[in-house]
Amino acid sequence: MKANVGGIDQILRIVVGIALIIAAGTGLLGVWAWIGVIPLATGLMRFCPLYPILGISSCAKK
Repeated sequence: MKANVGGIDQILRIVVGIALIIAAGTGLLGVWAWIGVIPLATGLMRFCPLYPILGISSCAKK
């Protein structure tokens, strides 16, 4: 897996993922908020499986 998630994209994914997981854990949002695991995981791994399909990369060009 080649990294395809850049800096700002990575930070946003991690923040949104953690916020959704906290909201789900506290009952603020329903069970669907556990979907926050996906942006958190893709942010931590710096790889989004959907990006290659769409031909996107938010990493800086070398």
